[in-house]
Amino acid sequence: MAGLLRISEAYVLAFHALAYMVASDDRKPVTAMELARYFRVSEAHLAKVLQRLARLGLLVSKRGPGGGFVLGRRPEDVTLLDIHVAVDGPLVESTCLLVEHICKPGTCVMEKLLRSVYDQVHERLGETRLTDLVDASWEPRNAGPGEAAGGGQPAVRG
Repeated sequence: MAGLLRISEAYVLAFHALAYMVASDDRKPVTAMELARYFRVSEAHLAKVLQRLARLGLLVSKRGPGGGFVLGRRPEDVTLLDIHVAVDGPLVESTCLLVEHICKPGTCVMEKLLRSVYDQVHERLGETRLTDLVDASWEPRNAGPGEAAGGGQPAVRG
């Protein structure tokens, strides 16, 4: 079912970075290096993702010594759809699963089902907030330098 729902690595990194900040809840700026070490990912790639989040106001970038990124909005006001739009753009509705569209518009046997799935995914991402998923028991800052608490993955409710 290619094209039905694409979840990019950038989106996953964005969600996890924001979850990390929500769970730490101390308003202290977090650097791209700190997050990259924690999640064991490329700092350069993560920095680009963080900049995308900052462009749409989900994060605020603080420069200089002691700088980094802080949440730009209250976590209860950030939806998974907001994160998707910031990182990957709007969800794209797919009305055909074939690479080469063979049906006339409005006659595809899958069109109603695909439209329904798109509507449900769009609605679910739009109503699910960071605070709905981040488990308050996750304590990311308890990990030592270069070592991840909880195996490197935040605890999320799902």
